[in-house]
Amino acid sequence: MLGPIPIRAYALCIIAGIVVAVMWSERRFVARGGEAGVVTDVAVFAVPFGLVGGRLYHVATDWHLYFGPGRNPVEALYIWQGGLGIWGAVALGAVGAWIGCRRRGVPLPFFADVVAPGIVVAQAIGRLGNWFNQELYGAPTTLPWGLEIYQRVDPATGAPDDLGGVALDMTPLGTYHPTFLYELLWNLGVAALVVWADRRFRLGHGRAFALYVGAYCVGRFWIELMRTDPATEVFGGVRINNVVSVVVLLGAVAYFVLAPKGREDPPAAATASDEAGEKELEPAEPDDSASGRTS
Repeated sequence: MLGPIPIRAYALCIIAGIVVAVMWSERRFVARGGEAGVVTDVAVFAVPFGLVGGRLYHVATDWHLYFGPGRNPVEALYIWQGGLGIWGAVALGAVGAWIGCRRRGVPLPFFADVVAPGIVVAQAIGRLGNWFNQELYGAPTTLPWGLEIYQRVDPATGAPDDLGGVALDMTPLGTYHPTFLYELLWNLGVAALVVWADRRFRLGHGRAFALYVGAYCVGRFWIELMRTDPATEVFGGVRINNVVSVVVLLGAVAYFVLAPKGREDPPAAATASDEAGEKELEPAEPDDSASGRTS
């Protein structure tokens, strides 16, 4: 607790992920010839947009948790109780990044390629919060890395409280597949893949970002199949995140194939070349000495 404000481990993991992503992306941006401080400036717009987008996606896809008989719609605003969707976070975060990039004169595809591995590492760090919350697990398992789930209650009232309660009985309810851990490891693998492919093939024009999105969707699809927690279903029993994974994957593959090949010039270099070109087009000053005039 920070005074009357509860401090959640999940929130701390998200903050840690954002910090790591910004710091790493700053280094990548400068290494590509960009100006120091640009990533931080753009993050001022992208991060809050991303948080709002993540929450909107969660509320839209799990609307039954907040609307309907016996529900309190105001709780849709209680972001501290958890509930963020990566699809909405990336989508609306991209809008914030676009605004920040326009203000700093940086092409959005160039910026997206720079931050792609940092974003997926931030997702991996954020998944640690699911361990503290004891959520996002799959079917029962006897594997040694299975997640033990305990009954959490409010110690004052004894009422069930999965988020803020404590486990008074240390006998686990069961041991389950930690699907959040599988996604964490997959995300780290995606980050390594993007960094390797970016260096090996000099990806540009947003193709490194498309590779991140596509690779993440592949992992999210099969991990989502392992989850047993309640979720919104469509098409007669298909989890909605599986459908979104397929749609976004197809879009990412199409962009990766159709986007220009090679890597574009860094913003600073492009600006310098533009200025040089403008000077070449300017009419030359008359040479007084050549014309025989004196002052």
